[in-house]
Amino acid sequence: MSSSETSPILELREVTTHYGPIQVLKEVNVEIRAGEIVCLLGGNASGKTTTLKTILGYVEPTEGQVLLDGEAINGIATDDRVNKGISMVPENRRLFKRMTVMENLQLGAYLRRDKDEIGQDMERVFDLFPRVKERLSQRAGTLSGGEQQMVAVGRALMARPKVLLMDEPSMGLAPVLVAQNFEIIEQINEQGTAVFVVEQNANMALSIADRGYVLQTGRIVLADTAQGLLNNPQMRQAYLGEI
Repeated sequence: MSSSETSPILELREVTTHYGPIQVLKEVNVEIRAGEIVCLLGGNASGKTTTLKTILGYVEPTEGQVLLDGEAINGIATDDRVNKGISMVPENRRLFKRMTVMENLQLGAYLRRDKDEIGQDMERVFDLFPRVKERLSQRAGTLSGGEQQMVAVGRALMARPKVLLMDEPSMGLAPVLVAQNFEIIEQINEQGTAVFVVEQNANMALSIADRGYVLQTGRIVLADTAQGLLNNPQMRQAYLGEI
């Protein structure tokens, strides 16, 4: 569902980010609107992870702004950004492996005060992932890779995000699980959550996205609809042929 008329929920506006003296992002502009799946594509060391860290406040931009619902959130702590509606499924899932599945899910809601509605959101996670419900008392580290990914997504959804950030959701998963994972992203989006997918697997990401950006050495070099990027000769040669 495209919504080009509405204001972005999440926006990076002319964002430049450094690690010490090294410039990692250069005047990056990205917009994610309600109802959209937007992907950020690029190879290793292109700046994709730094973009996510900048959105979450792990890294502060040296120039430019990160905006949520039109309000600049530069300088705001990561916890407060989560409270305001940004949640992430990290690369390689990063579950607390010695804790149970239920404890991992509850951690996703630890900042929330609306206890009654937390139960509703837990049921929503169980509807999405019946297998997770069957494994609530198991330690997260004993689950398969696919099941761990479901728990990681469920944990992020327990924060009730306006925008769900996904860092390399295909990383380390078998092809059949990658396809399953991207179907889940579509389901989450259909239920009303905007999704920002950072991914190396360009074909897969563009197959579900509304729009996409391509990052190369810290700069956005292409920005278009997913179909436009799939048809772009420069894109095909640089990214789509190799995957």
